[in-house]
Amino acid sequence: MADYILGIESSCDDTSAAVLRDGFLLSNVIASQQVHKDFGGVVPELASRAHEQNIVPVVSQALDKAGIKASDLTAIAFTRGPGLLGSLLVGTSFAKAMGIALDIPIIMVNHLQGHILAGFVDQEGKENHHPAFPYLCLLVSGGNSQIVRVDSPLEYTILGQTIDDAVGEAFDKCSKMMGLGYPGGPVIDRLAKEGDPKRFQFAKPHIPGLDYSFSGVKTSLLYFVRDEIAKDPDFIEKNKEDLCASFQKVLIDILMDKLIKAARQTGIKEVTIGGGVSANSGLRARVEAEGKKRGWNTYLPEFKFTTDNAAMIAVAGWFRYKAGERTPLDVAPVSRIADY
Repeated sequence: MADYILGIESSCDDTSAAVLRDGFLLSNVIASQQVHKDFGGVVPELASRAHEQNIVPVVSQALDKAGIKASDLTAIAFTRGPGLLGSLLVGTSFAKAMGIALDIPIIMVNHLQGHILAGFVDQEGKENHHPAFPYLCLLVSGGNSQIVRVDSPLEYTILGQTIDDAVGEAFDKCSKMMGLGYPGGPVIDRLAKEGDPKRFQFAKPHIPGLDYSFSGVKTSLLYFVRDEIAKDPDFIEKNKEDLCASFQKVLIDILMDKLIKAARQTGIKEVTIGGGVSANSGLRARVEAEGKKRGWNTYLPEFKFTTDNAAMIAVAGWFRYKAGERTPLDVAPVSRIADY
């Protein structure tokens, strides 16, 4: 008998539900919130209210697209954290209520593990390639920047992580600083394609080991732009493509230097990337180029699985369900998770 897993993702500003049948994706529905663009970032209270409005129709649509009824479900996987507490509370509460109503188990999932395992979402009619264990995952998003060694779907070791800002946060804040809009990552990526990445030089921090730091890069750009605007008020508009290309290059250089070092130290040649920043075209090109140069087997997630989505939560939950994990109904969402 087939296992049908419903995944629910509500960690930030996207409400998503997905259905898997024995690991194969049947549906993946996402409701995005546009209201936050007016504020230049996610407003937690508005996000949680929107989740309350969206979760019932999103889950209903996911079941309809999968061609099943709620009574067909085997288990419900949901994001416990990390994320915005109000948003997580909506998804967690819904998963509990639905699990009780259907008398089926619920399975909590670490949002970051979802990103790490996104490449294991199989799709009918496609060649589904998965990394072999152990593999390295460069996890890069608006809230996290880590290098993770993955020994199995349930075994993770953080080899390095940011000591201050996440790389996605650096993209967003510097885009806002230059008046380019929110979210900043896609805007900077688009403009960078038309610019010269060697035109401007920004500070590159030297952090020992495999940890990252991105606050200094942001400060370097801030001071540079401030000084240039004092000379020419139109400096940003005249040079935005080169600014974006140069800024993006230094961020990618920092990420890749550590990933190369991690691969060298561990001897692991299976390499993946995950998280929202894994959609960045410059990063994807560099990972592929370094992979060919260094003999890595590289796995880049499809763009639809780079952002927050319930398919990745469902597949992580499916692995945990098969391993016999079940989550008690008194579990509470958490905004931060220190480890895996």
